[in-house]
Amino acid sequence: MARIAGIDLPKQKKAFIGLTYIFGVGRQAASDILAKANVNPNKKISELTEEEVAKIRSIMTSEYKVEGALRSEVQQNIKRLMDIGSYRGLRHRRGLPVRGQRTRTNSRTRKGKRKTVAGKKKVAAKK
Repeated sequence: MARIAGIDLPKQKKAFIGLTYIFGVGRQAASDILAKANVNPNKKISELTEEEVAKIRSIMTSEYKVEGALRSEVQQNIKRLMDIGSYRGLRHRRGLPVRGQRTRTNSRTRKGKRKTVAGKKKVAAKK
């Protein structure tokens, strides 16, 4: 079991896919890390030696910001936007879409479950 940046990587996956289980590492970054460590990207995680895992771990800690450090930086950036009162900060504060999406329909992920508002009473037609 390879453990890098506090994450247990899946044994059966190829190395370049397994590294993407770490927050902040996508396919391109995973390929770059493996190239710098001279590790075959198609090798399974279970087949990696301790030396190869140590190389990967050292490259990630020295050159990349991943997991906890990256999450805290993202949260600080959002908090900064909210503190300065920017439009994006207000959208974060209100729990609405930040990047210009429409809210009349859709955006249920950000807004949460529907809150039904009672409709107007219809006035009886005069005869």
